[in-house]
Amino acid sequence: MQPLFLPYLITPRKNMLSEHCPLNYGLIIGIMVIAKTLSTEILIYSIEIIMIKIAIPLTEATIAGLKTGDSVLLSGSLYVARDAAHKRMFEALERGETLPFDIKGQTIYYMGPSPTPPGRVIGAAGPTTSARMDPYTPRLLAEGLKGIIGKGTRSKEVREALKKHRAIYFAAIGGAGALLSRTIMKSEVIAYEDLGPEAILHIEVKDFPATVINDIHGGDLYEEGKKKYHRS
Repeated sequence: MQPLFLPYLITPRKNMLSEHCPLNYGLIIGIMVIAKTLSTEILIYSIEIIMIKIAIPLTEATIAGLKTGDSVLLSGSLYVARDAAHKRMFEALERGETLPFDIKGQTIYYMGPSPTPPGRVIGAAGPTTSARMDPYTPRLLAEGLKGIIGKGTRSKEVREALKKHRAIYFAAIGGAGALLSRTIMKSEVIAYEDLGPEAILHIEVKDFPATVINDIHGGDLYEEGKKKYHRS
């Protein structure tokens, strides 16, 4: 097998709080998959990622400074909600009712449910497919939601709503739920307990790794990635 040497450097933009981070889960997992496909031995001799440390809830200044493709480490308060919880929140708003938590300025993580092992804060905490929440997301953004974490592309309506309401869509690393769970310090059910694994959680995270996919300027990392390989 031919060794694959992979020097990697991302430089920070000016006026952004950044730090050198020795490991980026998404990069490493991607390299492993590619190398396995190519039957290539991996010899990584230089990996250096610049991660932007961000406190959540997000501020308007932070949102304005983020750009598509930024790698971030999120620390602070998140809410976890999936399909059933989104449907229930949407229907509550349609009836003129209040939501079970104040959504203004908050960030929601589309986290897949997993049993919590004994002695742990939470089980595997990987992202679930974001598209399932697309029918409900524009309404939540209109109510003041400022951050979303999931995986996969969003609909045109969601992308336009992100621009209109000045919010950010982040992607977390699929397949790395066990690693992501290590960044979760606290977890508690706060609403819709009857939904079981789809109840709304409030979690506290420290240095949760994610990537900005859609910013307030209309940027879309998935579309930009495809353009690099598009043949006219």
